[in-house]
Amino acid sequence: MSDRLDTNYTPRDIVIKGNKRIDITPNVNFNGETGVCSISGESHHQNEREFYLPLIKWVREYTRTKRPIEFNFKLTYFSTSSSKQIMTILEVLKNYEDNDGKVTVNWYYPEDDEEILEEAEDYMQAIGIQLNLIVLK
Repeated sequence: MSDRLDTNYTPRDIVIKGNKRIDITPNVNFNGETGVCSISGESHHQNEREFYLPLIKWVREYTRTKRPIEFNFKLTYFSTSSSKQIMTILEVLKNYEDNDGKVTVNWYYPEDDEEILEEAEDYMQAIGIQLNLIVLK
């Protein structure tokens, strides 16, 4: 793959139906055409790094198109290991934003879950990225 991508390039979509059996994985929908991405549900399984690595690569690839990206986190629970992977996604988005990319990040949280809200606030402080905090209905 070339180091230079343009707005004519469209990464393939990623759609993953969440799993609630042994390894609990979130629903994922990354749309290469629109740049709208979402991760929802719960995320706590044995190998988060393996699960999230293709997602992180996709975000890096997409940001090279120089098109706007909207990211929607709608997680009702995530483990510490998942949190580290989410932080990596947010760091990629912040880097893109710092290089004149248009980034919108919406962070949905259950109204009664202070921990998920505090995690978002920690991300904003640590990374310097703006998250739109929205109560999950």
